[in-house]
Amino acid sequence: MRAVAKSDLTGRARLREAALELFAERGFEATSTRAVAAAAGLSPALVTRHFGSKQGLREAVDEHVLDRIAEQLKDVDPGKGLMVSLGEVSARVFGADPVLRGYLRHSLLEDSEASAALFGRLLAGARREVERLSTVHGKQGPDEEWAPFQMLCLILGPLLLERVMQPSLDEPMFAPEVLARRSAANQRLLLRGYYGQLESTEGG
Repeated sequence: MRAVAKSDLTGRARLREAALELFAERGFEATSTRAVAAAAGLSPALVTRHFGSKQGLREAVDEHVLDRIAEQLKDVDPGKGLMVSLGEVSARVFGADPVLRGYLRHSLLEDSEASAALFGRLLAGARREVERLSTVHGKQGPDEEWAPFQMLCLILGPLLLERVMQPSLDEPMFAPEVLARRSAANQRLLLRGYYGQLESTEGG
């Protein structure tokens, strides 16, 4: 995705981008609309004009974040090997964007209706990816209900636990080479664990 200078954005987009960065750094509750407006270089009154309220601003940021993730998922290439391609795209989405990681970490851990709704939308996306996996393999896995939760745990776990996991690692956990190793390990787990029974049955 091409980076766009803030000066090239509309006032609404500038407020949304400023909110994304501040929510990622401080969390929703600790960020005022006045701080968002100041970071965007705009009047606080424009937050109300464009979004109606702070909650409306948050909903716009959530929508923007989910759109960015969905846009990247369009690059998943089943011909390349769906799990391999999904792993590469997930690594690129989260590894290259510390602001996105920070935003999701704050949002998902705050225990609110908004965080539950955001998780629900991520879960819906994971369910679609599990359905694609099952289509590629020609059969359902052993537990289609829990598979999306397990997939999200593998993808979001390092993001949510980054601050406590990092001291136990010798390299930055979102460095490209570390992401590649973690992605490969996740693929082995999902394919040989979740789909291992199917492969052994087919092979037998």
